[in-house]
Amino acid sequence: MNRSAIAIRQKLEDQMLRTHFSGSIYIEQKNEVLFEAAGGDADRSEARKNTIDTRFGIASGCKLFTAIAICQLVDKGAISFYSKLSQCIDETFPNFDEGITIHHLLTHTSGIPDYFDEDEMDDFEALWKTIPMYTLRNCRDFLPMFEKGRMKFQPGDDFHYNNAGYIILGLVVEAQTGMNFQEYIEEHVFKPAGMMSSGYFALDQLPSNVAFGYVELDDGSWKTNQYSIPVIGGADGGAYVTAPDMGRLWKALLGGTLLGEETQHEMFTAHVDVRKDVYYGYGLWIHKKEDQLYKYHVMGYDPGVSFHSAYYPKADIVIAVPSNHSDDAYDVMKAVEDTLID
Repeated sequence: MNRSAIAIRQKLEDQMLRTHFSGSIYIEQKNEVLFEAAGGDADRSEARKNTIDTRFGIASGCKLFTAIAICQLVDKGAISFYSKLSQCIDETFPNFDEGITIHHLLTHTSGIPDYFDEDEMDDFEALWKTIPMYTLRNCRDFLPMFEKGRMKFQPGDDFHYNNAGYIILGLVVEAQTGMNFQEYIEEHVFKPAGMMSSGYFALDQLPSNVAFGYVELDDGSWKTNQYSIPVIGGADGGAYVTAPDMGRLWKALLGGTLLGEETQHEMFTAHVDVRKDVYYGYGLWIHKKEDQLYKYHVMGYDPGVSFHSAYYPKADIVIAVPSNHSDDAYDVMKAVEDTLID
């Protein structure tokens, strides 16, 4: 075991114990596993433990999968990044700007209204008081929540993180391929990447080896997130992955298995300056330090879900940290960075 592996094992095993971490951790460097471990319960009622092969929800972490699908359509010549939305789907949005392009949707610069505006709303569960979460099974099911809303700004004028934009990108995938969005991702992203344990699973039809998401309540009790999130994930989030499968995704994406050279370059380009040293590409965050590339990063949060995964080019390290607690994953990623990267 090399010095890096020893250092990170000591650091993370201590942190997992001290913080009662619930989830799994996978770290790979130069195509070799540096560390993998799991902690906490996948099912508290049955005392079923999380393992490295447990499947976790990753919320918005799978916007990356949607972006990959769109890039594949560009590779095939079906659309371009600067195709107008109206050229790609039949749905109409009476108050949307006609100049919205695929690029705007990928980079959260479209200006369209969101069904859950994270700058203005903080209770994701409150959405389901008017629209039952069990009715949201396809991309089109989300449309009544935002399709008649008004623009927040003109396309390209600002960055505003937007879930609805990725729902629309899911509709583009369906319109251009004739496939259900979830089936397309499983066939054209997960399968070629070797992500054989990952998928879009309905909460009322969960397969084996899935971690239930847990929401801690103020009185010290807890509940699962079964009624807190859409019944099945879609184009803006909600797939289930294992931590090693996420490592396989990075390997396939960086190695040219999923995309052509030009579209891969566009995905990893810093298209939008979000804030100091933080940029957005297509479906992923790009971080710099002292004007040098630091990491490519995806993350996701839902009630009972936290997820971080990143690739650090200089160190050639991939990490994946899915958790079935609402806030466990970030501290693990930070510990990895403090020990191995910084």
